[in-house]
Amino acid sequence: MDALQAAVLGLIQGLTEFLPVSSSGHLVLTPWLLGWTDQSLAFDVAVHLGTLLAVVVYFWRDLWGLVPAVPRLLHDGEDPGVRLLRGLLIATVPACVLGALLRVVLDVEFSSPALVATNLILFGLLLGAADRWAPQNRKLEDVRWPGYVLLGVAQALALIPGTSRSGATMTAGRLLGLDRVGAARISFLMAVPVIAIAGAYEFLKLLQSEAPVEWQAMGIGVSVAFVSGWVCIAGLLHFVARVGFWPFVIYRLLLGGLIFALLVR
Repeated sequence: MDALQAAVLGLIQGLTEFLPVSSSGHLVLTPWLLGWTDQSLAFDVAVHLGTLLAVVVYFWRDLWGLVPAVPRLLHDGEDPGVRLLRGLLIATVPACVLGALLRVVLDVEFSSPALVATNLILFGLLLGAADRWAPQNRKLEDVRWPGYVLLGVAQALALIPGTSRSGATMTAGRLLGLDRVGAARISFLMAVPVIAIAGAYEFLKLLQSEAPVEWQAMGIGVSVAFVSGWVCIAGLLHFVARVGFWPFVIYRLLLGGLIFALLVR
């Protein structure tokens, strides 16, 4: 992998991890469209570390504010910090269970461009419908544990490329009645445990692999994914508050249609 390829893939990971357009789908499509060899497992682990650092740095105050809630996790159910921390833990469970089922038990991986295109269109329409017709009068502090279960199930669906983890969780957030910024914010906070657990699992696989590690490419990928991810988070919060999610819905529909057109050719 040369420096340009590492930078492009790091940029795509940093942007699409948090935009509701599917990072895994774009990482499948980019080598396919450009004729590149699929990136290594080590590189995938590296760029996910970059996006994890981006969300931790951007939301460090929110995450640090959850620390006092840890000792009260099992007792004080009405404290907003305790409810948020408990909700994030609940939302992480479905993604971990389904991820273990697909990757560890069944050893299933999805990398079909046709599947990516189908999910881009299907879940794009669902996001558009939720953004257009769902109520938006609830605050993040009002979400109770059944709502976090729904968010967790939506997050688990994103293991299939083309769905988008952020897109699925933002859709679920809007269906729960959260405003656009609240839906985006909870999606970003939910990314921390999920990316950390997925990255740890992939790192363990990497330790068992005999493939060579391209340290320079990994360094470039991590740096670009971190910077682009941080910028994306900051910009997206302002963008969805002003414009909404429909530009991403249109993008998903156009990209899905383009992939199908290329497959037919």
